[in-house]
Amino acid sequence: MRRHAPRRILGVLATATLAFTLFSAAPTAGATPTAAASVGSTARSAEAAAQPLSTSTPVVFVHGYTGNASNWTTAMSVFRLNGWSSSNLFAYEYNSYGNNITNAQGLATFVNTVKARTGASKVAIVNHSMGGLVSQYYLKVLGGNTSVSHLASIAGANHGTTYAGACLIYTTCQQMYPGSSFIAQITAGDETPGTTRYATWYSACDGIIIPYTSTRLDGATNNNVVCQTHIGYLTDTVVLGQIADFVAS
Repeated sequence: MRRHAPRRILGVLATATLAFTLFSAAPTAGATPTAAASVGSTARSAEAAAQPLSTSTPVVFVHGYTGNASNWTTAMSVFRLNGWSSSNLFAYEYNSYGNNITNAQGLATFVNTVKARTGASKVAIVNHSMGGLVSQYYLKVLGGNTSVSHLASIAGANHGTTYAGACLIYTTCQQMYPGSSFIAQITAGDETPGTTRYATWYSACDGIIIPYTSTRLDGATNNNVVCQTHIGYLTDTVVLGQIADFVAS
């Protein structure tokens, strides 16, 4: 399916600043594919509009620490406005306080469910914050790269963050701290395995991913955003539009 330009965002986006505790919103349990909701339209550049784009690939969104599917309300709207059907947009939810190995195994099961439901051979993954660790473990250690066409990491804690020192009582935060055995496992050797296309978005204004360059992946297209906060990405329609373009390329 080709997207149509120009597009305008209609309506008012949901309030961005709810009760985000450390990295994202309050947790919700479960791992059932959650379809997106419909909203208006969005803009994209004339150059990008001239390129043939595919919006048939299912997209799986993976939230960050203490997050849930509601974190992706704006992102799903942007993807819909760029041509995706709500039936091809899904949000994976996991236990922020458990173990990211278990969370990655759950993501593997979730992706297989999405593939079976949609008939697609591959999905795209868009992650935020600690969702980067869950995604990287799935793609690299569990071999999930064979089922993923694109991986977009938004402020991903891909090499850890010292901010995780605030919650080291939890296994997930221990794994997210720089120098952990978990980080060592997902960063050793090839950080971007397989034929999957990888891209990251990171900013010096992040404030949560410390150092902010932790998001970068060797072998990925790494996009330095001039100034965006960690939570601000979730409602940044410019960055989310860039990610939609990347996934559709």
